[in-house]
Amino acid sequence: MVHTHPVKRLKLAAPLFFLLLMTLPVSADVKLPAIFGDHMVLQREEPVVIWGMADPCETVTVSICGLTGEATTQANGHWRAALGSLQAGGPHTLTVKGHNTVTYKDVLVGEVWLCSGQSNMAFAVGSANDSDLELATANYPNIRLISVPQIASQTPEWTFKGKWDVCTPEVARSFSAVGYFYGRLLHQILGVPIGLIDNAWGGSAAEAWVRRDIMEADELLKPLMARWEETESTYDFEAIKAKHKEKMTDWERAAQRLKKEGKPLPSRPRTPRNQLAGNNRPANLYCGVLHPVIGYGIRGAIWYQGESNAGRAYQYRHLFPLMIQNWRDEWQQGNFPFYWVQLADFRDEKPDPTESDWAELREAQTQTMSKLPNTGEAVITDLGEAHNIHPRNKQDVAKRLARWALAKDYGHDLVYRSPIYKSHSIKKNRLIVTFDHVGGGMDTFDVRQPTGFAVAGEDKNFIWAQATITGKDKIEVWSDEVTHPVAVRYAWADNPVCNVQNREHLPLTPFRSDTWPGLTANKN
Repeated sequence: MVHTHPVKRLKLAAPLFFLLLMTLPVSADVKLPAIFGDHMVLQREEPVVIWGMADPCETVTVSICGLTGEATTQANGHWRAALGSLQAGGPHTLTVKGHNTVTYKDVLVGEVWLCSGQSNMAFAVGSANDSDLELATANYPNIRLISVPQIASQTPEWTFKGKWDVCTPEVARSFSAVGYFYGRLLHQILGVPIGLIDNAWGGSAAEAWVRRDIMEADELLKPLMARWEETESTYDFEAIKAKHKEKMTDWERAAQRLKKEGKPLPSRPRTPRNQLAGNNRPANLYCGVLHPVIGYGIRGAIWYQGESNAGRAYQYRHLFPLMIQNWRDEWQQGNFPFYWVQLADFRDEKPDPTESDWAELREAQTQTMSKLPNTGEAVITDLGEAHNIHPRNKQDVAKRLARWALAKDYGHDLVYRSPIYKSHSIKKNRLIVTFDHVGGGMDTFDVRQPTGFAVAGEDKNFIWAQATITGKDKIEVWSDEVTHPVAVRYAWADNPVCNVQNREHLPLTPFRSDTWPGLTANKN
């Protein structure tokens, strides 16, 4: 058993998210949302914040491990209690008393991370590489997991159907692979309990994760919001379903006839999805799957998303940092760490240099690191699969995310980020490119010659280039077909053929030195 030592109590102001909670039916019994429960992990060294519902003006007392906090229920039935912080340890019992008493047992204190984004974050351990071996060893009593079900809403949800579970092979099987492998690594290295909250939703757009009024007030997002407002005012899902029913009737008749004739059947009409209840509508996921956990103590968040916004990559330069800041503002826990996975290599390789919306989205992701503090990016252009948007190697993805946390948040001395373009100079027909964050120095994998570079002159026509490593942080790039080069690019493609890394095997971050308008420059 690990013992916990409490520190002094802290009193916190009610965050904006709590004041904006929707009005819920008032009950005589004290009730808490599902994010609190048996087996949960509370974030160490951060104030313990607990909230729930009770009778108006009722006094609610919360206690755990010698800490006590009180709250008086507001007129709308909401209460919120702030206690001091705890050191890693447990198990403890959390007691909440009002007219009734709610008790949560087997509560641990450790490190809590939110695992969010699209389907590559939701992608389960049971589908990852070597899942049989991974699950055979997935018995970790001090790792706790909880998943938020996919509920889309324009009204902030207060709770959800879900519960904390102790990590076992059966529980881990359906949990986020990136999240689990990330948490397992932290647990093994730090030796403290780990809590993981998975609220990822496949195919989701970034705008679905942001509070609606924030986007409505943003000038750069006016076109996006206007387009959705038009959709919302005219969308008739009942009419769409009726039309689909007619198509199905016609298809079934045709299928019966063709089957008798021994002819191939036409494709079955796709069942329509309600756009208004989906994962792309602005604020739908903010309200449905994020809001119920906002305010729960966390160390930070890991994120794997971007595919659904690739067609509007320039817009993502603004939208993605806006989303992160919105989350931080709502949590009122400062600039908590936010680490994401850059888009992997995907789609067919191209024989010649070309423009790419996926490359532009990667660029937007990279730029976010210079816009917000405590952010970081795991580059995985070597881990994708050309014809599978869900690559199975989630172990290495998690390791690259974990490097950021271990170095930046837990004080471990290790190389944690990929090399990144710093500057270049031109000597005759050659570009001398200098990189930052090179770790042990620039290197290559598979073949010795650096691949993936292209250069262009004033005509903006990119040509594949030769390259050679000339120093720890320098690569010389040239093409005999470009006499006066002015720009260099690396890994600028949907599925780049590239092989540059540092000696710690972290891939060079895709980049371009030019600022010429791309495919998505005018897409909003």
